[in-house]
Order: sequence, then C-alpha cells, then structure tokens
Amino acid sequence: MFTILKGGHVFSPESMGVQDVLIAGPVIAHIAAAIDASPQYGYTQVVDVTDRLVVPGFIDQHVHLLGGGGEDGFATRTPEVVLSDITMGGITTVVGCLGTDGITRSMPGLLAKARSLEIEGITAYIYTGAYEVPPPTLTGSVRSDLVLIDKVIGCGEVAISDHRSAQPSQAELARLAAEARVGGLLSGKAGVLHLHVGAGKRQLAALFALADETEIPVSQYVPTHINRSWPLIEEGIRWTKQGGVIDFTAADSSDNQAGTITAAQAIIHCIAQGVSIDRLTVSSDGHGSLPVFDGQGDVSGLRVGKLTWLYEEIKSLIGAGISVAEALRPVTVNPAKILKLYPAKGALKAGSHADILVLDRNLNIEQVFAKGRRLVKDGQAVVKGTFE
Repeated sequence: MFTILKGGHVFSPESMGVQDVLIAGPVIAHIAAAIDASPQYGYTQVVDVTDRLVVPGFIDQHVHLLGGGGEDGFATRTPEVVLSDITMGGITTVVGCLGTDGITRSMPGLLAKARSLEIEGITAYIYTGAYEVPPPTLTGSVRSDLVLIDKVIGCGEVAISDHRSAQPSQAELARLAAEARVGGLLSGKAGVLHLHVGAGKRQLAALFALADETEIPVSQYVPTHINRSWPLIEEGIRWTKQGGVIDFTAADSSDNQAGTITAAQAIIHCIAQGVSIDRLTVSSDGHGSLPVFDGQGDVSGLRVGKLTWLYEEIKSLIGAGISVAEALRPVTVNPAKILKLYPAKGALKAGSHADILVLDRNLNIEQVFAKGRRLVKDGQAVVKGTFE
C-alpha cells in the first residue's frame, strides 16, 4: 500500500521546507516537492497535511514496559504500558527496561512485552539487566544476550549513586561495560550500558573513573536522570566535555514541586554552557515509579511517569525559542545514533522506516504513523492494544 503525505513542512529533523512524502509499505520511498499518485502504484491513500509539520517519530530509550516501582510494597507496583500510552505521545520506538524490581518483573516477561508491542504496531527493543549487579539476563550473560537475542540492544538500567542500587564496585561496573561492548561488537549493536543515576553524593564519579582507568570508550555509557539536580547537571556537562552523552528524564510540565527541573530547562542550560545538542537526549521513564523518600529513606510519596511527558518537553523547548530542528534532535536522531538505529530510525529520508508524526500549527500531535501504518488520526488513537 502507498500513502502520500502532501504539502507539509518536513523536518528530517533538519528543515526540508514544504515537501511531499511517499510511504511504500513500512518505509519512506521518496521525498520531493511534488509527488502525485500513479496508476502504477495501485490504490494510494493521499493525506493532506498542508500547514502541518511532518517530523520523525520519537524514540524513547527508557520505558518500563512491564511497569516499575514496588519501593513501598507490592501495592505500589506500577501498571504495564499499553499501546496507546506510547503512540499518543508521538513515540514510535521504545526501549524497555527493568528497574528496582528485577524479581517480580522478569527478563522473559520484558522480552515478551516487547514482541507484543511489535505485533501491535510499533518498534520495541529492550535492555538486559536491572538495577542489581550481577544483572538478570536471558541466556546467562550480558554478552550472549546481545549476541543471541535480537531485541536486546544494551544493558540497563543499572543503578549507581543510589541507596536502591547494589552498590557495585568499580571492577563490577567495568566488567559489565566490557560485556556490553563486546556483545555489541559481535552482534553489530550499540551495546550501551544504560545507567540509572540516583541522588547520591557520588554522582558520576564511577563514570569518570571508568573513563580514566579502562580502555572502554565513553560512548559506551548512557547515564540517565541527569536533571535530578543542578549539581548533577553540572557533572553531566563535565561528562559531555569528555565526549560522553547524557540523558534527561521528561518531567510533568504542570508539576509545581520545588526543585523540579524539566528536561527542557536542563537542555537550555546545557546549550548556554556550550554543550552540543548532539550530546543530549530525553527519555520518559514511562510507567516507572517516581517515589519521594524522606530523610530516613522511607517512601513519603509516589507518582507514575507518563510517556506523553516526552512530547511535552519538546513542545516546551520550541516554546522557549529553540528551533524545531534542534528541539527534535534529543528524541529522534540523537538516540537513534547512540543506539545504532540510524538511519532506519530517527530521520525522514528515503529508505528510513515510515515512523512519522504530523503536528498541527500549535504543535499538537495530529497523526502518528509507525512503519507506515497510521496509529493516531485527528489526535485520537485509531489502533489500540489487544486488551485496551
């Protein structure tokens, strides 16, 4: 089946001006100033997107597909993700992870969830592991998971600088990074070590030590939750100056809690400090728990992260004066390159997957195409998960 998106302002994420986009099955076949339906195509759906923005589908590299949490007992385990949770936020590619709870949430369960989401319409990958070290795996090691399991593209989220972590030693972290790197080399995957960074005083000290004491390149590490505090953001900036990347967690734009730093605020600050936008990414932590701990380490409050916050952060960036092309990079081409999914993902160009968002003049999500299939139309999910 062929679909032509006609007359929209295309961002690849670089601005391409007003163009038509020809979708052939699951991929983009052509982008040009004028593409007309041909009888040779057979039936062709033509979608008028005049005065709209046509942009790449978002990549969310940190989602608790099975739910997360449990820090205050069984009743605080957060629910599983369903398809429309993802697509209504403009997300067409996710990477699932386990968090604090690698016991009642399992690697086989996470793999099955990723496969189910693929069947329902989006692209889904997973990290092997969880907070703890040694990490839970599918085949017995991080390296063999990467080599043998198609959906595994890295190891994570391994916790550091957090009272919930396994307090891994420097040697244990180095071993994990080495396993992930070699597994990635052997399988042609990114093999990143995706690291949950907590509120502990050690911040990114472990990463700086790994960079100094091992031969593993800094590109192998993706520390996340870096907008947890301003001191941690400054540590993150220092990490980028050594060639690393940092990931910010999307926040609720309506959250008025004192001390909340949105990803948009963090990115604007980093740019002002001379950090290249190419070093920055944003993920949602969707369906992960957002516990608040008191001075004794007990849970005093609990919320659930939403995948739609990712889109809200990008909208906030644009509203703050960051260009559309630049604002899109942290959720499109940047994670695609870090995860070795580019150019199939993260860009609009001939041969790329037809993962496409259509935004109206107010930047609201109007349509979502994933691998050429329309999942959201007129701002409503028209394809839903099996049990929605």
